[in-house]
Amino acid sequence: MAPQNQFSIGIGPRIRKSPFFDCTVEEGVSHFSVYNHMYMPIAYGDVMAEYQRLMNGVSIWDVGGQRQVAFKGADVIALARLITSRNLDKLTIGQGMYVPMCNSRGTLINDPILLQISDDEIWLSIADNDMKYWCEAIAFGHGLDVQVFEPDVSPLAVQGPKAIDVARGLFGDWITGLKYFGFRETELNGIPLVVARSGWSKQGGYELYLRDGTKGKALWDIVMEAGRPFDIGPGAPNYIERVESGLISVNADTDDDANPFEMGLSKYVDLDQDVQFIGKEALKKIKADGIKRHFCGLFIDGTPLQKTNSHQWAIHQDGGYVGFASAAAYSPKLDKNISLALITDEAFNNNRSVIVTSEEGMRTAVVTSLPFKKGHSSENNHEQL
Repeated sequence: MAPQNQFSIGIGPRIRKSPFFDCTVEEGVSHFSVYNHMYMPIAYGDVMAEYQRLMNGVSIWDVGGQRQVAFKGADVIALARLITSRNLDKLTIGQGMYVPMCNSRGTLINDPILLQISDDEIWLSIADNDMKYWCEAIAFGHGLDVQVFEPDVSPLAVQGPKAIDVARGLFGDWITGLKYFGFRETELNGIPLVVARSGWSKQGGYELYLRDGTKGKALWDIVMEAGRPFDIGPGAPNYIERVESGLISVNADTDDDANPFEMGLSKYVDLDQDVQFIGKEALKKIKADGIKRHFCGLFIDGTPLQKTNSHQWAIHQDGGYVGFASAAAYSPKLDKNISLALITDEAFNNNRSVIVTSEEGMRTAVVTSLPFKKGHSSENNHEQL
């Protein structure tokens, strides 16, 4: 896939750098995005090679822009319960939980992983938003005994089917016993870490939460050396793979009205729990009124797409606007153009084609459920929901 644009981004002190920034430059990073007010690598010059490395081998990612929001104090659990619709009764130290967060209108504003580090400390391993200020305001408004701050923690991801081999070489066999989102505090050559079985792909892998920002290069070098027998190479959260896997990117796939029900996250919304979490009353009303839209997939006709979305692409059916496509790409795995989309309930269910106004012109598309499956035909296919 050809690069979408030929713009440059100026590097300066106003936007923060991760502890791995210099390492990514040495590895030949070609494109950055700004994520959580930080430079985040998104490509190293060969999109397909990076995709194949993730799908078939092992890749190292600087995801230091995935900042942590820490809660510390006697009321950390109380604050955690307020900021998510998920029931946290089964929260335990050492096992992370995916926790959608909503505002008072029931709009999905974030979807981090919550890690309980100790009895009085919790981290939100955050998506792209200013949740520190949000959580601090909620804690203050409820009079909770909690300090909200950003700790010196920077994740480094090791992703791909061979990530387990690299991780075993670094930490030993115990690493294979971690459940998904499970984590453990440890160290590597004196470098303090939290190691989690997680990462923004469905190809398997681990995230190494560096707890000393001065040791970024040392950690990077150790991981690269351990991965050398498995042809490890640099990469980043992969655009094509995340579309194929149907992974949600809040703010890219959502708008100011998107709620967890529309985004397929109903199982993480417990309206019966005895907690008045933020957005609970709004979500009750949304559920009672009926879900109006669906997060779904599209098979887009025509030649392989050469451009990905620089903005949300309008979708029409029978001349009327029915939603938007948020992330489109040619999928090597499926040998089809695919996209994620948020569309009306009627357009999702009526088995008629839609028109996508892409950056390469208008294209016909058909709706399918998520996740995309190899062998799906270009027909409206909802049985996976």
